[in-house]
Amino acid sequence: MLMPTIAILGTFDSKGPEHEFIADQIRAAGYRTLLINAGSLLAPSLQPDISAEVVAAAAGGDWQAVLARQDRGECVVLMARGATAILAELVEAGRVQGVISLGGGGGTAICTAAMRALPIGFPKVMVSTLASGNTAPYVGTKDIVMIPAIADVAGINRLTRVIFENAAGAICGMVAAAERRKSQPTSDKPLIVASMFGNTTACVTEAKQQLEAAGYEVLIFAATGNGGRAMESLVESGLVSGVLDITTTEWADELLGGVLSAGPDRLDGAAKAGVPAIVTPGCLDMVNFGEPQTVPAKYEGRTFYHHNPQVTLMRTSAEECSQLGKMIAEKVNAYTAPVTVLLPTKAISVISAEGKPFHDSQADQTLFMALKAHLRSGIPVIEMNVEINDPLFSQACAEALLENIKKG
Repeated sequence: MLMPTIAILGTFDSKGPEHEFIADQIRAAGYRTLLINAGSLLAPSLQPDISAEVVAAAAGGDWQAVLARQDRGECVVLMARGATAILAELVEAGRVQGVISLGGGGGTAICTAAMRALPIGFPKVMVSTLASGNTAPYVGTKDIVMIPAIADVAGINRLTRVIFENAAGAICGMVAAAERRKSQPTSDKPLIVASMFGNTTACVTEAKQQLEAAGYEVLIFAATGNGGRAMESLVESGLVSGVLDITTTEWADELLGGVLSAGPDRLDGAAKAGVPAIVTPGCLDMVNFGEPQTVPAKYEGRTFYHHNPQVTLMRTSAEECSQLGKMIAEKVNAYTAPVTVLLPTKAISVISAEGKPFHDSQADQTLFMALKAHLRSGIPVIEMNVEINDPLFSQACAEALLENIKKG
């Protein structure tokens, strides 16, 4: 039986020897390689199986004129588009079972763009000089493994050798795991997705157990921006039977400039795909910032809670809660499948309960009133005089979702 093939994608004009080293490591582990050159400014120092011209042509348009101008930024955009088309075609045809790349700024932009077009679960590794910073633009909502290059990707030395050997071992191990999965039975249970934060863990965990007992598989997504975007993407794909949206906190970050915003499309997936759902205002009492000095000066004097040295939470005001209530209602109004809004009127997070740092009954009531005032008629609202993590509320959320799925 032929061993799996791992694609080595990269800018071979500037980083040929480094990619050749990775390829040698992978072959030594018993895997085959397919070398794809996405570099366009110089002659490659490593002979590829798929040339830069083929990659550029796959981008379409007047690719020859772009290459002739030799503008770095323009070439990066062109090669990213071409590499995305080439790699997606190879994966669809079953010709490669994993992909790895090494890069600086340009190489990382090109190769992660191609990786983001691949399915979740397909092995993908990016060794990058940018991996220790904000990787969100490169990873998106996909499971790209970003490995910090530590030193620049510029030659094989005592440091880079270790990093590159580990990276080769990582992609080989991931491909082996993916191959084993092919022979294992997959779950045929219908899928429910849920949004969770540390402050709603008890609620979601309890509801998850009830939904699993009813025969569903439940995937939980952290409401941390990327988590919300990933959940929305999966819901929109049509693979989901129900949405347990207990933690809508990312909208507070979107409104007020927090660091965990999921963008303006959060809550749209269920509307677009027509998926039954329940929605609660979980953790809309808080906005997430980094270390205290990162909080914008305009918020001086507000109520803060230092969750840990790297996370500072800011309490939302009554005025902001009014805006959030309207925003959530307008999103839910677009749902076509059955949806229920549930309100835990005693606390929408652990720290908004009576006696806790974010307790503000006026702000919470303003949120509830705005949400109800702007919801279209026909959407059920269940108000319960409990905290969000009360088992009674968890049970109500699970039961409402099951009922909506049955109706849908």
